[in-house]
Amino acid sequence: QVQLVESGGGLVQAGGSLRLSCAASGTIFSIATMDWYRQSPGKQRELVATITSGGRANYADSVKGRFTISRDNGKKTVYLQMNSLKPEDTAVYYCYLRKIVIGANDYWGQGTQVTVSS
Repeated sequence: QVQLVESGGGLVQAGGSLRLSCAASGTIFSIATMDWYRQSPGKQRELVATITSGGRANYADSVKGRFTISRDNGKKTVYLQMNSLKPEDTAVYYCYLRKIVIGANDYWGQGTQVTVSS
C-alpha cells in the first residue's frame, strides 16, 4: 500500500516561485514513474510533469522552461519546482504514482492548492 502526501502549496504573486513536495510511503517509490497533475475549477485534470524511475523528465508545453520535476529516491519524495508563476497556474496540484505492472494499483495524493495572484 502507498500513501502520497503533498505539501508546499500556497498563495504567491505572479512571477514568484513555489516548491511542491510529495512524500510517499511503501516500498515501490524508487521503481515507479511519478507525475504531477493539476486541476482548475471547471477544467479537466491535466498532466504537468513526469519523471521516470531513472530520472528522465517530461513537461507540458505550458510549463516547459518554468517548472522542474525531480525526485529523491532515498527520501521517497518527488518535487515540483515552479518558477515564474502565472495566474493561469492556479490549481490544485496532485502527485500520482503510476502502476508499476499491469494489474497493480496506482495512487493519488490528496492535492495541494496553488494560487497565483496577478
